[in-house]
Amino acid sequence: MTSLKLSRLLKYSLIGSAAIGTAVSLHGNQYQLNSIGIVRLSRAAVTVFQIGVIYKKDLYGKGLDKNSQEYKELKSICHKRSAEKLLELCCTNKGTYIKVGQHLAALDYLLPSEYVQTMKVLHSHAPTNPIEDVYKVIREDLKKDPFEIFQTIEPEPLGTASLAQVHKATLTDGTVVAVKVQHPYIQGNARVDLKTMEYLVKIMSWVFPEFKFQWLVDETKKNIPQELNFEQEGHNAEKVAKMFEHVEWLKIPKVIWDLTTSRVLTMEFVEGGQVNDLKYINEHGIDPFEVSDKLGKLYSQMIFINGFVHSDPHPGNIFVKRSERGDCDIILLDHGLYANLSDEFRVEYANFWLSILNRDRKAMRLHSANLGIKGDLYGLFACMVTGRTWDTILKGIDQQKQSKSEKELFQREFPNVLPQISGVLDKVNRQMLLIFKTNDLMRGIEHTLKTSARMGAFCVMSQCCVKSVYSERLCKENSKIGKFKIAFAQFWALFKIKLYYSMLSLRQLCKLQILST
Repeated sequence: MTSLKLSRLLKYSLIGSAAIGTAVSLHGNQYQLNSIGIVRLSRAAVTVFQIGVIYKKDLYGKGLDKNSQEYKELKSICHKRSAEKLLELCCTNKGTYIKVGQHLAALDYLLPSEYVQTMKVLHSHAPTNPIEDVYKVIREDLKKDPFEIFQTIEPEPLGTASLAQVHKATLTDGTVVAVKVQHPYIQGNARVDLKTMEYLVKIMSWVFPEFKFQWLVDETKKNIPQELNFEQEGHNAEKVAKMFEHVEWLKIPKVIWDLTTSRVLTMEFVEGGQVNDLKYINEHGIDPFEVSDKLGKLYSQMIFINGFVHSDPHPGNIFVKRSERGDCDIILLDHGLYANLSDEFRVEYANFWLSILNRDRKAMRLHSANLGIKGDLYGLFACMVTGRTWDTILKGIDQQKQSKSEKELFQREFPNVLPQISGVLDKVNRQMLLIFKTNDLMRGIEHTLKTSARMGAFCVMSQCCVKSVYSERLCKENSKIGKFKIAFAQFWALFKIKLYYSMLSLRQLCKLQILST
């Protein structure tokens, strides 16, 4: 497609949506001209046009052999330039655009590394709104002047996210709290932004037919309304706190409901350091392996047993601190986005993981097909789920630590199959998309903590997978004898897992002793 044709497509899309977008956005943004739909739409359209030109003119227009080193190097340069354009758009339009940018940054291994690395800055350096905007939302939602409610509100936010920012404050009775306040114009922008993204994704699909991005639009349209409702976030926090009330090391800040609305969430203030802050972890005598083990247990339980998964575990949302018991506590923040997994999906995903751990290619193909990925793409799907190469999967990912060379090979080869990856993301069961994001964010934390490929993590995950599969069978069995047989089969499977990983640990310990002598 030529630049001229792309320009015409953009022109027709702009005309088609400008009138409605302008009227809706003007009202929703209280007539703040810089935030109205036509302005935001124009910025996005120009950015997409510029990105299209970068690829068409500076890459595809060169006529280079796609297998040549020169082509690969030039493609990397184009990815980087385009990612920087996209980052600039996200930071300028803010709100929903930052949320999409953060989602892209979480898809490590699944998108070109140039995009992932460039967009990762949005996890910790999202644009901040002035304190006056925070006061404005508090006045509108709580119907009082902020200083009738709070003794103090620190003007510098503790953290800024795509949809809100959090400030430390003190109530009039001296209680220290964290106040999460939504960016003031984001609700007015969200509807127009989502419609704009849908138009632009369609245009990008015409320009690059091998890439399918509709899944990203669909996910954003589904998730943004949930994340914009802070009352729902409060209910999610209470639900997960109840679900894990028996886990003494998991801390969920309590919600203060009389100071909470759909745009203001007030919670107890909890001290701690970000999970990727190695300086804090070392200074407070926290064991990184303990942190990884506890996170592994938590997320295995969420995914395979409960089917209610905190789906935004980037480092800014997970804090750690040394407890009075002498071990470490995990503090889980930002409960706006949860994946609700159906029992059918949860069991299929558990079976798929067991087939990977058992290196059973026939079972991998079967359960991959049940999750929406049919045919020979099951191998690529397994690589995307695990973040490991196919050779490592066949050798046993629970026995092979990820080496530097494997990671480099993974990152080098995956760009060559991006159209196939795009196809997988387009076809896979929709519930899988948030799991991809969650898996990649968790792998990123483990990489930072240098605790990847722990056998303990695979053992816990295997046990949770087995419990998920056999619990489903127990629910469907009516006879007492049948239930007894299934319960015994589960006991035996769990026993074999424990024995297997105990033997692996012993073998690894013997190797270390031999090497040290």
